Amino acid sequence: MSETGESSTLAQPAGFRPERDPRAPHPVFQWPVKPQAVLKWLFGFPGLLWPVQAVLIGISFLTWRFLTPDTQTLRHFSADWVGFLFIRNVLLLTAFVSIWHFWLYVRKAQGSQYKYNANWLATDDPVFLFRNQLWDNVFWNIFSAVPIWTAYEAVGLWLQANELVPVVDWRAHPIYCTVLLCFGGVLWADIHFYFTHRLIHWRPLYRYVHSLHHKNVNVGPWSGLAMHPVEHVIYFSSVILFWIIPSHPLHAMRHLQELALGASLAHHGFDRLVVGEKATFDMEHYTHYLHHKHVQCNFGVDVVPLDRWLGTFHDGSDESYERLKNRLRARALRSRATVKKASAS
Repeated sequence: MSETGESSTLAQPAGFRPERDPRAPHPVFQWPVKPQAVLKWLFGFPGLLWPVQAVLIGISFLTWRFLTPDTQTLRHFSADWVGFLFIRNVLLLTAFVSIWHFWLYVRKAQGSQYKYNANWLATDDPVFLFRNQLWDNVFWNIFSAVPIWTAYEAVGLWLQANELVPVVDWRAHPIYCTVLLCFGGVLWADIHFYFTHRLIHWRPLYRYVHSLHHKNVNVGPWSGLAMHPVEHVIYFSSVILFWIIPSHPLHAMRHLQELALGASLAHHGFDRLVVGEKATFDMEHYTHYLHHKHVQCNFGVDVVPLDRWLGTFHDGSDESYERLKNRLRARALRSRATVKKASAS
């Protein structure tokens, strides 16, 4: 793979390729607006809120209610409560990701059915720490992702406990807190991720930072947060929005947990989860798998269709692949022309 990933391996082992057409944007971004389709996308099963967001919101609420120090304690920085948050986050991340890893990669409950890449996680591969993809991924999760996640959370809780940033009472502003901030936070996370993701594909940052994450071409649940520490700082930085606008501490906690736990859902490598003997559950993360496969496409997670609007969308079709090749070829030609012009001057 080159520094920017343009020569990423394109011929992967045969795996599952969805037959559905993923090219249509979500109905909330279509015109004319179709209220019934929008409501189905928001509240249907599966939909934006159900079941994934509902589960993450539930985890955040329980964490806030039972596993977070009280406001009086948070007003004074202490290694005790920061350490408690760190251990809590390690256990939470490990439990959540391990459920997916155990079911899909240890027990192999559905074999390679609906798996995008027919291979399993790499072993005895010098590309990874310890020559093992799983342990490499676990290392970056526990020793980089969780400390940085915890640092953002601790700073935010301290700022809000001391009222150094605007704080709102959920009971006094239920619509603002529940509808605007919860739903808006999902959209903000996607917008922030798209543009910062494009940033770390800039050649120097890709070479020294983001290439670590892209070692995982054949992704697994632990690959989601297998990143360089600099990338973790950038990735979790979207929570700063909740230090600027009036919000409840639970909003920042939910946002950070969505980033941390949700990463495994975008990287488990399967298109559908088999439930029972025949029923399946659509996981809808094919576009991000294609990002790991082709590198220079699908920089967002497609809640806000920025890839479609800005010309970086790849739906897995041969037509999209040709567009990607043409775009990279044109960019390479422009780069060579710039270098040649600079040399001539």
